[in-house]
Amino acid sequence: MRSAVIGGGSWGTALATVLADKGPVRLWARSPEVVEGINSRHQNPRYQTELTLPEHLTASGELAEVLAGAELVCVVVPSHAMRTVMTAAAPYVPAGVPIVSASKGIENSTLLTMEEVLTEVLPRGYRTDFAFLSGPSFARETIQRMATAVTVAARFHDVAVAVQKAFNTSWFRVYTTEDVTGVELGGALKNVVAIAAGVADGMGLGHNSRAALLTRGLAEVSRLAVKRGANPLTLAGLAGMGDLVLTCTGGLSRNRHVGIQLGKGRTLGEILGEMNEVAEGVRTAQSAHQLALKEGVDMPVTREVYRILYEDKSPAVALADLMGRGARRERDE
Repeated sequence: MRSAVIGGGSWGTALATVLADKGPVRLWARSPEVVEGINSRHQNPRYQTELTLPEHLTASGELAEVLAGAELVCVVVPSHAMRTVMTAAAPYVPAGVPIVSASKGIENSTLLTMEEVLTEVLPRGYRTDFAFLSGPSFARETIQRMATAVTVAARFHDVAVAVQKAFNTSWFRVYTTEDVTGVELGGALKNVVAIAAGVADGMGLGHNSRAALLTRGLAEVSRLAVKRGANPLTLAGLAGMGDLVLTCTGGLSRNRHVGIQLGKGRTLGEILGEMNEVAEGVRTAQSAHQLALKEGVDMPVTREVYRILYEDKSPAVALADLMGRGARRERDE
């Protein structure tokens, strides 16, 4: 199988490494430095710089070149770049091949998921080929071939199975589901909860607080996802609880890192200015907060993260407001 990967960041590089177990892979990267490093040294010079990449993984800055003859297309760009990049790629995307999105986010200006963005920018005939990959998986450990399990969602079972077959290796295990909504929203919203968990860690609040945030964070993620048509069991799986636990507790989590620094009293501008990679939860907090208001879903953790990020609310005051809310039942009716 010949695959194309659109996106030269950490996760794009990692998934290209997985696909390279099955055949040649061409990766599109915006940066000439990344293209040159992959082609000449088998290393990404900007992300996971010291890890060696497969020899039959090559890179190009031309979308037409990368997509020509591809039997599978994997899109791994930041969610805010999905519309621009895929609009440019649309004329070159082969018809009748799986189009796999591994981007996690909700578009700020429209509140659309990545499926909805792709539906708008790609021709109608491509829409039955969409699939969405998510689950607990750090890029670095994936490139290092550490045992990993993810899920792929598609509205058509044969597409999910084709993607499962393409990505399955002895160290990268893929499950399938038809619940695109649950997988997409679970993957996007857990990044917001990870910022909250990081804030708690940065404030030195301990394990009790982290456990409470994970559990109640999952409850509100599930509320919104179910309101949008997701199966609640999806949020108990790899794309929900699995990804949430990893992102909220793992030392490689960019979103948790942002939260830790906020909890220590640093400003968002300072934190992002030092980062080389995108923390999707920062943008998603804004769209998730607006989507919750639109859908009439109570999401107190998301609301407080939004206020810390965009209204300069003190983490200590946000904590007090969360703990001081009125008493309620644990489970929704």
